[in-house]
Amino acid sequence: MTRISVVTGASGGIGRAVARRLAARGDTVALLARGEEGLEGAAEDVRRAGGTALPIEVDVADYQAVDAAAERVEKELGPIGLWVNNAFSSVFAPFMEMEMPEFARTTEVSYLGYVYGTRAALARMRTRDQGAIVQVGSALAYRGIPLQSAYCGAKHAIQGFTESLRVELLHAKSNVHVTMVQMPAVNTPQFGWVLSRLPRKAQPVPPIYQPEVAARAVEYAADHPKRREYWVGGSTALTLAANAVAPGILDRYLARTGFKGQQTDEPRPADQPQNLWEPADGPQGEDQGAHGSFDDKAHSRSLQLWASQHHGLLAAVGGGLAAAGAAWAFNRR
Repeated sequence: MTRISVVTGASGGIGRAVARRLAARGDTVALLARGEEGLEGAAEDVRRAGGTALPIEVDVADYQAVDAAAERVEKELGPIGLWVNNAFSSVFAPFMEMEMPEFARTTEVSYLGYVYGTRAALARMRTRDQGAIVQVGSALAYRGIPLQSAYCGAKHAIQGFTESLRVELLHAKSNVHVTMVQMPAVNTPQFGWVLSRLPRKAQPVPPIYQPEVAARAVEYAADHPKRREYWVGGSTALTLAANAVAPGILDRYLARTGFKGQQTDEPRPADQPQNLWEPADGPQGEDQGAHGSFDDKAHSRSLQLWASQHHGLLAAVGGGLAAAGAAWAFNRR
């Protein structure tokens, strides 16, 4: 039976790559985003991959619109089996250079958009007692960095919200599962259209991964949603480990490197698009696709992702090696 999948933020970046990946495996994909041009491009990608697409223009910061979109998906396509929350926006600026409406808007899209999507999905999945919800997260759900306070706050909030919901579903012995995928820096168009007050062009902090790496992780999480979360990229694992062990040292390190590391050497164009209030890939814009401008620096594979997907195997191998080492030491004695 064909799975009905919904992807928010599907017009570009990770969402666009996820939609392609799901379509290639045979899913029927509903694409939720604001940008008309980006949505049409994403729908064409899905069709080329052999899938059926339903593009829906929606602002995820509007719960009634999100719920209406979910209702339309179920009426036109069928029961939703997978919901991927991915839509977000951000502002690159020191906190005191941000306007409070900008901070609120980022929070509404990047955090409440996940809450609204989860609510719309769960309201329908719960009655059938089946389905999966995947939250596209970030290493920044655990570790805040400078110049992205609104975005980091939203990712932290998603983490707490998802943990609370997961426990409630476990208590209810529900067969609806929610999992989170913590992403590294990804080569997406956001760095060319995010609202920025930085003097130079914004960039993801290396190492950078291609959106297809993220899409593979989301696909795997959708098929194995009982896991609490997945980590993508060695940088994600290293960041989370360092933050757990020595957060104060990491504070000082980021204070020294975090400003320069998030900017290229090129001045920021004065006419750079800003997608916080209006989509950069709307009628007056253009389809940006899945990739940003860092293809020459981005990795197409992640050993950490493989390790995250095969942690049971690695634990068994590690245990076997430890037992073999103990036996060897015993025989030596």
